[in-house]
Amino acid sequence: MALDSAKKQEIIAKYGRSENDTGSSEVQIALLTTRIAELTEHLKTFKKDHSSRLGLLKLVGQRRRLMKYFKKTDKEAYTKLVESLKIRDNI
Repeated sequence: MALDSAKKQEIIAKYGRSENDTGSSEVQIALLTTRIAELTEHLKTFKKDHSSRLGLLKLVGQRRRLMKYFKKTDKEAYTKLVESLKIRDNI
């Protein structure tokens, strides 16, 4: 269920602060959001895939922690990111 390199580079180019920025909070949250969306679609088809469901919950928790940190450090960029990714702000 990993992202292919072309899609990953596209996300990094869109949300990264520089060309080779892979570690900033924005990029990590965007990559996790894409993986979460793909896993959600997978689980709609394969309802009994419990190992993927546990992986999805782990990714959601990781994204939640990153979003909490990012909101605490840079509120304006956080709200902009949440709007562009179309995710809820429930932190």
